[in-house]
Amino acid sequence: MNYLAHLHLGGQRPGQLLGSLYGDFVKGRLQGQFTPEIEAAIQLHRSIDMFTDRHPLVDAALSRFSLTRRRYAGIVLDVFFDHCLARDWALYADRPLALFTSDVYRVLAAEPSLPGRLAQIAPHMAAHDWLGSYREFEVLEQVLRGIARRLSRPEELAAAMGELERLYQPLSEDFRVFYPQLQAFAAQHMRPR
Repeated sequence: MNYLAHLHLGGQRPGQLLGSLYGDFVKGRLQGQFTPEIEAAIQLHRSIDMFTDRHPLVDAALSRFSLTRRRYAGIVLDVFFDHCLARDWALYADRPLALFTSDVYRVLAAEPSLPGRLAQIAPHMAAHDWLGSYREFEVLEQVLRGIARRLSRPEELAAAMGELERLYQPLSEDFRVFYPQLQAFAAQHMRPR
């Protein structure tokens, strides 16, 4: 799952939203450097990633990609699943996407010390509405180009959009079946114990 899904699944309080994003930017053991709410959201982010990586529906979706793209198919699928979530937001959320994303951007802007690279990208994320723009399939090409710049072998992502166009319907169906299971998993992990 990519940013939008983690934010959607991780809870709506400011600390939960922050931790849902921090999960991609904070590595290693959590040792009290953040509030308990943020650390719980980071842990949930990591659990969501593990659940996703081990799920047979995700394995089946990944197997749809050509062997030449298999190395980065997980990245491409995460981005595509965020597209599916944004596109079909009303099926999975009770508030409009624009309200949700504006809340996220407001929380990010109010946080004085975002970790690492998140501090650099948060202003761009808000200014260009990265989260809401996932609704548009064409935006995925820009997203994948941005990711490719950080990879050691970016050429393997070069034709990913063509493959996503070819696989659009089956991958959309994979998302439709998988995401409610992921929602249930996240909700279960957020329940007080």
